[in-house]
Amino acid sequence: MTDPPPFSAMLALLAVSHAWEADLAAELRELGLTPRKYALLGHIKATPDISFSELARRSRISVQSVHVAVKALSASGFVDDGTAHAGAASTLRVSDEGREALRHAHRRREALDDRMRDTAPELVTGLEAAVRALMTGAATPQPEEQ
Repeated sequence: MTDPPPFSAMLALLAVSHAWEADLAAELRELGLTPRKYALLGHIKATPDISFSELARRSRISVQSVHVAVKALSASGFVDDGTAHAGAASTLRVSDEGREALRHAHRRREALDDRMRDTAPELVTGLEAAVRALMTGAATPQPEEQ
C-alpha cells in the first residue's frame, strides 16, 4: 500500500467549493438562476447602468459570456436593458421580477450558509478569517499550536 499524497489546501478548498456550489446551483435552479447569473444580477443591482466590460471584470469572465448571460437574464424578465442595440452604452437595470428573484436567492443562500455553519463551524470560521485577512492585507492567522 502506498502512502496517501500530502494534504493540499488548494485541492481541499476546490473540492469543498465544488460541493457547496452544487448545492447553491440546485437551490438557484428553482428560481431560474445559476450561480453565475445570480452574481451578475447582484452586480447589476448594486451598480445600475454598469457596462458589460465592467461586469466581465468583476465576474472574471469574458465579455462574450456576460452578453450571453445578460441576454438570458433579460429573456427571463430579470434585467431591463434600455439600449438593447450594439454600439450603445448599456443601461442595465434589475427589474421588479429580478429583485424578487434576488430576494429569494439571498434567502436560499443564507439557509445554505447556516447549514454550512452548523455542519462545519471550524471551516467556516477559518475561511472567514482568511478572507478578511486577504481583503485587509493582514497576515493570515496561523492555527494555534496544540
